[in-house]
Amino acid sequence: METFPVVFLASSLACLVTVIGIYVINRYAKWGHRNAAFFMSFAAGVLISVTLLHVMPEAYAMNQQAPIYILIGFMGLYMVNRFLSSADNDTQEREMLSIGIIPTIGIGIHSFIDGVIYTVTFNVSVFTGILAAIGMVLHEFPEGIVTFLLLEKSGLSKRKAIIWSLLAAAVSTPLGTLVSYPFISDLEENVLGILLSLSAGALLYVGATHLLPLVQNEQKKHTLISLIIGIIVAVIIVISKG
Repeated sequence: METFPVVFLASSLACLVTVIGIYVINRYAKWGHRNAAFFMSFAAGVLISVTLLHVMPEAYAMNQQAPIYILIGFMGLYMVNRFLSSADNDTQEREMLSIGIIPTIGIGIHSFIDGVIYTVTFNVSVFTGILAAIGMVLHEFPEGIVTFLLLEKSGLSKRKAIIWSLLAAAVSTPLGTLVSYPFISDLEENVLGILLSLSAGALLYVGATHLLPLVQNEQKKHTLISLIIGIIVAVIIVISKG
């Protein structure tokens, strides 16, 4: 159980950052809207680079079938999000559901998986966990903002939007860690390699397929710069370890 404190600390930090994001969008709405894209692009740069340069090679070293499981992790998370966002919006009620509730359920599942990813990566090594956590934690800030805005746009009151965004985007991450840790901490290296591969696919999906399109839709100037800075930061960290 020696890794549990640092794993739970990382997932709790992610939870705290999400809470800060929700607070900021309520307290400083204009600032939050103006800068969310820069947080997302920086986090995407870190996540994609860390996954390609460190997590994937680490997974392959532990299990030579890693590429298969990376693909499964990537497509699995894609299919979950595709399924949850496929609601029919012929009526106003269904439209509200598709705008706010269903995406929030998807974010909740995604955040729960984040907690599992923390458990897997930190049990491989503290360094691997820290690398994954950098990008994961940074993307929690805009995720808290996005979740609140989706719920509020769907017609919920501000109070209900705050409560449900806290549950879906914040609390679910340490919950994922608590649920998964007892089952992962004692696994053999080969099995842990499979789980790390699945996590790598999920991390790549979050960075490349989830965050980057959101950034592009924002059409903000200089987000490319924050993306490149995120890549450079990740490369420096990986190289310094080597």
